[in-house]
Amino acid sequence: MQSITPCLWFDGQALEAAEFYTSLFPDSSLAEQHRTKSDTPGGKSGSVMLVTFTLAGRTYQALNGGPHYKFNEAISLSVSCDDQAEVDHFWERLTADGGKPGKCGWLKDKYGLSWQIVPKVLGQFLGGPDPVKAKRAMQAMLQMSKLEIAGLQRAYDGEPG
Repeated sequence: MQSITPCLWFDGQALEAAEFYTSLFPDSSLAEQHRTKSDTPGGKSGSVMLVTFTLAGRTYQALNGGPHYKFNEAISLSVSCDDQAEVDHFWERLTADGGKPGKCGWLKDKYGLSWQIVPKVLGQFLGGPDPVKAKRAMQAMLQMSKLEIAGLQRAYDGEPG
């Protein structure tokens, strides 16, 4: 059982964001919606105040807390991807409709939440036994926005780009 639940602060888009996120990942669903009984900084009476949802088997909360706080890169959700198709899928969906690509596999979605879209093999490249190969892979990664497994592999192997 999960005893710590991350709570994400939104300005009126908690339900919309939870629906979007649960549409992207397997083993995801909306669980509960709590509506306000009176006007709050996050919404009018009867509006959704808190949404509990499961994302890839983990529980999260989305709170309509109002405009007081914004997401920043100090917190991100990291998605470990099996292959390039999975990297491409999550990258395209999370940067759509106003999301913004970042560097080194990072992006911000249309709600401002930071994500890391990371191929599982990245750890093998960066943590491999040969420091020269690992450094080449790191240098290649630092030049990328969306991580490209083939480019990382070429860099690791010392092949021309």
